Amino acid sequence: MKAEDGNVLKIFNGDTQFIVPLYQRMYSWKEEQCKKLWEDIVFLEKHNKKGHFIGSIVCVIESASISGTSKFLVIDGQQRLTTLTILLTALRDYLISQGIKSNITRKFLKNDTENENDKYKLALTYNDKDVLIKLIENAPIDDVKNSRILDAYNFFSRQISSSDLTQEQIENAIAKLQIVNIILDPESDNPQSIFESLNSTGLDLSQSDLIRNYILMGLSNKEQTDLYNTKWMPTEKLFNYEKQSELMDRFFRDYITMKISRIPREGNVYEEFKKYHQSLNITNMEHCDDIYNYAKCYTNIIFSETNDKELNEIFSDIRLLRMEVAYPFLMYVYNDYNNNKISREDFIKILRFTESYVFRRAICEIPTNSLNKTFAVMRNKINANDYVNSICANYILLDSYKEFPKDDEFSQRFVEKDIYHMRIRQYILGKLERYNNKEKLDLGSFTIEHVMPENENLRNGWKEALGEDWQAIHTQYLHTIGNLTLTAYNSEMSDRSFRDKLIMEGGFCDTGLRLNSYIRNQKEWNAEKIKERAKILANNAIQIWKFPSVSEEVLQKYKEKPLKKRSEYTFDIYSDSFSEETLILYNELDKRIMNLDPSVKKEYTKLYIAYKADTNFVDIIPQKNALFLNVNINFDKIHDPEGVCVNYKGKGRWGTGEVGIHIDDMTKIDYVISIISQALNEQLDG
Repeated sequence: MKAEDGNVLKIFNGDTQFIVPLYQRMYSWKEEQCKKLWEDIVFLEKHNKKGHFIGSIVCVIESASISGTSKFLVIDGQQRLTTLTILLTALRDYLISQGIKSNITRKFLKNDTENENDKYKLALTYNDKDVLIKLIENAPIDDVKNSRILDAYNFFSRQISSSDLTQEQIENAIAKLQIVNIILDPESDNPQSIFESLNSTGLDLSQSDLIRNYILMGLSNKEQTDLYNTKWMPTEKLFNYEKQSELMDRFFRDYITMKISRIPREGNVYEEFKKYHQSLNITNMEHCDDIYNYAKCYTNIIFSETNDKELNEIFSDIRLLRMEVAYPFLMYVYNDYNNNKISREDFIKILRFTESYVFRRAICEIPTNSLNKTFAVMRNKINANDYVNSICANYILLDSYKEFPKDDEFSQRFVEKDIYHMRIRQYILGKLERYNNKEKLDLGSFTIEHVMPENENLRNGWKEALGEDWQAIHTQYLHTIGNLTLTAYNSEMSDRSFRDKLIMEGGFCDTGLRLNSYIRNQKEWNAEKIKERAKILANNAIQIWKFPSVSEEVLQKYKEKPLKKRSEYTFDIYSDSFSEETLILYNELDKRIMNLDPSVKKEYTKLYIAYKADTNFVDIIPQKNALFLNVNINFDKIHDPEGVCVNYKGKGRWGTGEVGIHIDDMTKIDYVISIISQALNEQLDG
């Protein structure tokens, strides 16, 4: 390894070509990064600075061509090299437009060679290569719609043309930009290890960038080209251009979650992918086949891009409900459907039951912080020979904080809940409107209407219709489903009387919406009418968002066999273990722990009191002088600025977990609860 320092122009000068290999990401700088570089250039010149360090590039010596051009593969720093090339191109074009001769192309953009492969000083990957070449050659680029390279070029062109710096000052400032070129010897330096070290923080490259690098980097040039063209590039094209990196990161996290039935941390997806890949006995090409198949399922769900209208409608509903937590499970099932392991009818049933599960829980206000873990392991519950029944039985058998709300609870909460202030209110009313309706209306222009107006200062006619308790009725029922509908005439209706809303143009009698079928048959509107309509809509909701159904025989088949019953203890077993002071401390701590989350359960054992969600997250061991707590979280993950935690990993102790805490003072409870919460959240988040 050797390092050469110098300015930007020195790096590009001479017969040199920097090649960005296929495994590197596309050009990704946005205006904010380009703006920072331009501000540095202006600052350098206006303050007469001698130089400014903008970073380093890391290259591997590849070869020297017949024409004498020295070639380097860029391991790190391609974003800087590309941006500087774009900047120099924009400056050259500005000079030409002003009738000023420029040697920028000859010195810094192209080599003095006729060989097409060696001509350009910077050779990018396929997706970016054509745009940059067209800019350098000053060729038409009207056919390019989305390109960050073009965006950067346009930005620098605007800055140069509007700058109060002269052309000479801009050139001088660019020459002051300092860069270090680190050149690796492929025989003694390991490019993959160095690449990972350079990007170990995960800040420069996204997780999907790192995965692409890992898949492609160890292959020969021919293998890289084949795999990239036939597998990786088609996968990238499935994702939205503007949000490609973000969406692919989400996809790979869900993909790995599905594969290992465990949720990797956002910054650790690449490491988990490597472990999973290394456990497989397949080629990189075969693994990319698998990635593409699941990515196709994934993007079909998030973009509703199938040729099946009904599936697109379901995927649209899933997206409106924001069911991202279910994606690992859904794309697993989707892939099985694509491989003919289940029928289309069964696939649709599973999608709809999953939608119902998420929606019913939202209506019943069951905390969602454990849903991702529920879906992470759900594929493991599938019986391939009894596919739909096994999934339905699993949904039915979920209990406690994982439960699938049954019809009675769901119906009751549905009529009582403030629907208007839910994020998914349009989704709810749209689903109710389309229920058993073969006419698919475009509801995009409709807004939500309160039949009984929102205005707190109701008109006298409304007060009389509602009765002497009109204020209480208004408060209780205003935002509930019985009082909500859709209209294209929201502003015209305003707080008019019920009769006016019925007979006006576009009113409830002048609309084909099924949501209004009950309303238009009423002569008055009051609490009884709201409750009656709510009951009708709740009955429809039970059919729309169905609870799964299987026979008792099938259900029994999937019930887990009860574990051998543990010896049952009560709190009395600890009567001699507490002092009066530690008992008071325990009671307060117990109350605070039980209030952390509805999923928390308490269990008395012979030696300690265990608090658990899926498993123990903290155990309390009673003592006379203090309470000893075992917190079940890795010691190196705990955030403990006050340093009260002790590392008990590998040491004998009662209870579970490797973090120990002594508490003997009521004033320490808030802080101790903050430590315990970290362990609970770690468990609930998977």
